[in-house]
Amino acid sequence: MKSKLILTGVVAALLGSVATYKFAASGSAAPVYVHAQDKQYVALTFAPLVKKALPAVVNVESIVRATQTRSGNSRRGMQGLPPGLPPGLGDLFGFGDKGPDEQPHRGGGIGSGVIVTRDGYILTNNHVVEGATQVKVSTNDRREFDAKVIGTDPRTDVAVIKINASNLSVLPIADSGNVQVGDLALAIGDPFGLGTTVTMGIVSAKGRGGLNPENYEDFIQTDAAINPGNSGGALVNTNGELIGINTAIISRSGGNQGIGFAIPINMARNVMDQLVKTGKVTRGYIGAYLQPMTPELSKAFHLKSAEGTVITKVEPGGPADKAGLKSGDVVTAVNGDPVADSSALRLRVSQTAPGTTLKFTVQRPEGQKEVNVALGTLPNQPGKGNDDEQSGGMGNGAASTLQGLSVDDLTRDVATELQLPAGTRGVVVTQVEQGSAPSEAGLRRGDVITQVNRKPVTSVGEFNQALKGSGNGPVLLLVNRGGGSMFIVVEPQKQNQ
Repeated sequence: MKSKLILTGVVAALLGSVATYKFAASGSAAPVYVHAQDKQYVALTFAPLVKKALPAVVNVESIVRATQTRSGNSRRGMQGLPPGLPPGLGDLFGFGDKGPDEQPHRGGGIGSGVIVTRDGYILTNNHVVEGATQVKVSTNDRREFDAKVIGTDPRTDVAVIKINASNLSVLPIADSGNVQVGDLALAIGDPFGLGTTVTMGIVSAKGRGGLNPENYEDFIQTDAAINPGNSGGALVNTNGELIGINTAIISRSGGNQGIGFAIPINMARNVMDQLVKTGKVTRGYIGAYLQPMTPELSKAFHLKSAEGTVITKVEPGGPADKAGLKSGDVVTAVNGDPVADSSALRLRVSQTAPGTTLKFTVQRPEGQKEVNVALGTLPNQPGKGNDDEQSGGMGNGAASTLQGLSVDDLTRDVATELQLPAGTRGVVVTQVEQGSAPSEAGLRRGDVITQVNRKPVTSVGEFNQALKGSGNGPVLLLVNRGGGSMFIVVEPQKQNQ
């Protein structure tokens, strides 16, 4: 009680004694009302906003007929986690049915969804309905519907379902590009199957990714309490507009720890529009492997900043190859918009329709160049033909010249053993001393070095010749590891004083 009096005293002092106050959300004019019933007590309320938003958020129950294994874990992996998620990333779906060993059972789980059209289209998560043989939707006014799955997109964890209804309450859709860190946000969903629940927090961060490298991630992070069952629910701004679809949490306990993630509604809407129109998602691609830029790489490439992304490999005959892009190009802008990192470029390309021509600004040793790239269509095979980020074994510590590294000529037999693409040329790393500069930089036995300081090498002799100009300075290597390429900078190792 004491803390409440202190808080309201501060608020009252700031606001004065006027009866009613209005606060506008960032970039909006919609109010959140603060009512002052007297000069001592002030109550902040989102009730009018929530009253309008609640009817548009629904409960989604998926029914899965499956076989339970001895461990009691569902088909989705240990402790209910979807496959591919790193440890500590909690699945908000939550399978609760654990039947006897190897016995058919009616399982599934509870999630949430958001009505986005009056005739019954609902946005939710792919992992909420994945594998379901039946999907049921319960609305806030206690009506129940059988739902049809219109389409799913595992790469963004978005799904669209449809119920036969009309004149439904909907949530207006905002432009999630206008969301700012620090904006107030409300999470609405059905945690633990308790019923529609509202929690409040702020936008903690934007552009979060890296939770699953194969997926397309640009998450809004929030500390609004999100728990199992909230998957597919709404993240709304203080206008009552939809800014994201809640999808995951990072948690050591399985419950809310203040780190939740929502798919930006701009991304979800792009996926939804395609699923409704065609039943599938088509993405642009350039046919190149991308590597995040680091301070070490930017220094080696003689760049002024670590922004942008470097192309490590170009697929023969792909859009990038046809346009003239090549390994070692540093992409700094697309259509004049700066490229912050490899994830930003990957998202930009994936959300652009195949056949569109994008103007890439690239940095090369001879200077800046503009390259027009006509996007192809992303193949459906995960990990093949995609515009992938390759981080490999990049080291963060100080390094030295290549003492402690042994290489040999790459023979056809060795290339076959390493499962390298036909025509790969270079020298193979046969030994890396532990604690040496090459080891600290991330080089491994079996790596194939194809360039030294931007010069191609095809033999040990060429490798040694290319090193002559380096002295004790940093060495930039292009390394082929298992068919994927990455740049590695080996810097002079610091000597103990």
